[in-house]
Amino acid sequence: MSIEFTRREIAKLASSGTLMMSASATATIGLSTSATKASAQPSGDDVAQPLAARRFPTGFYWGTATSAYQVEGAWNEDGKGSSIWDTYAHTPGKIKNGDTGDVANDHYHRYKEDVALMKEIGATAYRFSISWPRIFPEGTGQPNAKGLDFYNRLVDELVAAGVEPFPTLYHWDLPQALQDKNKGWQSRDTAKAFADYAGYLAEKLSDRVHHFFTINEFRSFTDGGYRGAEVQVGGGVIRLEAAPGLKLAPGDLNQVRHHAVLGHGMAVQAIRAKGRPGTKVGPAEHIHHAVPLIETPDHIKAAQTATREANAAFLTVMLEGKYTDAYLKEAGRDAPKFTDEDLKIIASPLDFVGINVYKPTFYALASDQAPGWREIPFTKSHPTMFNRWLSLGPDSMYWAPKFVQSLWGAKEIFITENGCASDDVLAADGKVYDTDRVMFLRAYLTQLQRAAADGVPVKGYFQWSLMDNFEWGQGFGDRFGIVYVDFKTQKRMPKASAAWFHETATRNAVA
Repeated sequence: MSIEFTRREIAKLASSGTLMMSASATATIGLSTSATKASAQPSGDDVAQPLAARRFPTGFYWGTATSAYQVEGAWNEDGKGSSIWDTYAHTPGKIKNGDTGDVANDHYHRYKEDVALMKEIGATAYRFSISWPRIFPEGTGQPNAKGLDFYNRLVDELVAAGVEPFPTLYHWDLPQALQDKNKGWQSRDTAKAFADYAGYLAEKLSDRVHHFFTINEFRSFTDGGYRGAEVQVGGGVIRLEAAPGLKLAPGDLNQVRHHAVLGHGMAVQAIRAKGRPGTKVGPAEHIHHAVPLIETPDHIKAAQTATREANAAFLTVMLEGKYTDAYLKEAGRDAPKFTDEDLKIIASPLDFVGINVYKPTFYALASDQAPGWREIPFTKSHPTMFNRWLSLGPDSMYWAPKFVQSLWGAKEIFITENGCASDDVLAADGKVYDTDRVMFLRAYLTQLQRAAADGVPVKGYFQWSLMDNFEWGQGFGDRFGIVYVDFKTQKRMPKASAAWFHETATRNAVA
């Protein structure tokens, strides 16, 4: 692989003085201006010295992430059943360029190569998802031995490589059979089926797997799949759709949301019952969060309160055991139907909270008027990444985990996704110099280290994603990986960001 060569090239640039930092830049990342004045071209030792002050906690997990439908391929091999994403992607007009995950990255057959690649770039953990219909082709009933065998082989390969496995049990690929039988997450029966599936996997894998994520991004698959979610992009709003592509009334959507968090709670209980002692479990939710525009106590408090309310249907009810009064009042007759027992199950105690962090939902200022905060939208000139929806907001990586700690007292927090797509092109030397992604990751992880230094219990970071893959409705057009993939040949090639990730993981400090 070319990763070591890339690192040598970067080191060569640094030693030649091509990579120089201004005094203001060094002050921003914590280097003293006196050090920069002492030497216009600091040696490697001079630059490395201040890194000790920016180290992450001992034992911090440096991980990469993928999901089953996005990378596995083998969509109908070895007894796997169809998922709603198989059906959706095969429906003309749903996916850009008619792309599907039928082959994707062929991870199902190339997992050994991919695990070796993880080890090479310095990853110490891998967050992958397990395909529910690969384990239970009909969603329930008789398990598929060949499906379980694949994940056994993958887990064994990871453990042998010194890469900790962190499986996610649901990353949106619901068995099509449950969509047909139960109308998917519109039914409580799907929540119960998910719990049975979760318990089965905990029983079979927890001898080697110590952390299970239940469900990934509740809001994305409920609102995107059952209503079509509206998201802010630049100065406008676009509608995103996902499998199964339904458009439910507000009351029905709220019930889907409730069944999703109920399924999470049931799964937590099933994992506790079936997993080995010490097995840890938590969700992986895309946290909607406010960032204080000005960091003073009143504005920070306003942003925290706004964050609690922004997650009323998901994280808040999971971590508090109740829906907020404001959420129920706003929903009115469309509020979900639930019991006290439901709430107890949903709030089953967790070992950790996983959050996907990309950008602030909005900036906030304190207000004397109800609800106590004022939303400050992004300006039209606010910088964005390759995807216009991804407004640059590195301070998200400080405030999102900070609020999970201050609102809900989380003892362990994982950043389960963070990353960006880039206009990745091969340079004349055949490499990918994704400078924008390196900038993005350095800025965000500097803020995560700030959170750790302030006592926020962050235990690990999972970069989205390990490699370019099928990016849902955008097909193969949006490249999020730190490893470039030629989808015609399946050749993998680490980008400059992979070299940066390696240095950061090796040092346990922002490189």
